[in-house]
Amino acid sequence: MKNLREYLEEQINENLIQAVLSAGRNKDGISKIKIRPIRLKGQICYQASATEGQKVLHKNYGRTELIEYVEKELAENFRQFQAQGAVTDGVVLVSKKGKMTIKQKHHEQKEKVQIQAHNRVKQYILKEGVPVPFLIDLGVMNEQGKIIHARYDKFRQINRFLEFIEDILPRLSRDREITILDFGCGKSYLTFAMYYYLRELKGYDVNIIGLDLKTDVIEKCNSLALRYGYEKLHFYHGDIADYEGVSCVDMVVTLHACDTATDYALAKAVEWGAEVILSVPCCQHEVNKQIKNEMLEPVLRYGILKERISALITDAVRADLLESKGYDTQILEFIDMEHTPKNLLIRAVRTGKRSDQGKVEKMLAALNIHPTLDRLLNEKEQEGSVR
Repeated sequence: MKNLREYLEEQINENLIQAVLSAGRNKDGISKIKIRPIRLKGQICYQASATEGQKVLHKNYGRTELIEYVEKELAENFRQFQAQGAVTDGVVLVSKKGKMTIKQKHHEQKEKVQIQAHNRVKQYILKEGVPVPFLIDLGVMNEQGKIIHARYDKFRQINRFLEFIEDILPRLSRDREITILDFGCGKSYLTFAMYYYLRELKGYDVNIIGLDLKTDVIEKCNSLALRYGYEKLHFYHGDIADYEGVSCVDMVVTLHACDTATDYALAKAVEWGAEVILSVPCCQHEVNKQIKNEMLEPVLRYGILKERISALITDAVRADLLESKGYDTQILEFIDMEHTPKNLLIRAVRTGKRSDQGKVEKMLAALNIHPTLDRLLNEKEQEGSVR
């Protein structure tokens, strides 16, 4: 079995696509470090982008420096290192007692690593000048691939969403079909973007299912998928709470599912044991109707403040509940497709390590709130234990 240095020597080279240090030991510090190769002054080096709150700090390393840096971070600050390469993928897990597990998988090279030159120009995942059918129909670009000036915001929004997916690529298998479910897909701009990025650009064997209650939207999306030749992209009419069309899902996406519809989608994702969950909640009314706390009354008596606090508490509780069921969660900023104020995106990656739910339950009692997700997750767990 390889030790850490041997593994890093083999993984970190010109075939590295990206790597991520995550599962930080200090919740108030740096939450993750994303590593990618770049070309600087004609030489290949590695850029580490550390996320701390809303800030991202960049620093460049040579190969040997990076290997020593990753060793130090795993020893002191992080419990997980995931790497994706053109020929090798791998993960390093560090237990609370310091035991290190290294898993490595070799595969056939499916893409040539494109190392970008280091500059200050934003490198978008979907490139300007490369015509993409759904972006042309959306009016974001013309038939030559040039971005329409008035739709540049939408172009950036779609790319931002794909960046969230790019971060979790090491969690998606290259050796089998990956099932992705998009609850409340709507017009499906981002669903088409996911399919194009994962299947057409990255070569993953994906089966993406979009689910929505609007029949006319579903019919249109299916016709577009057929026209583009996206044979593994399907749209169905259905409700989040009752959907039973699949038994195993690798990734669940739910964007702007209204109020408790988000909770039903998250509960389904946990029930399926989804490796990744991406959720942009919308219209959080439930807690706003329930919240009551004598100490907070001077704040809660103002309607707009009560609404905002309730929404933030709702998403924080959702993230904490997911952690109690074995997920590592982050809450990130995301601009939605309709140019409304910035929303929050909950990104959860399954680790199997459950956090203590006690503090969350105490807060729920203090605020007199009873979130749907808490009920759904605990009911399902209790039903499982009874059986």
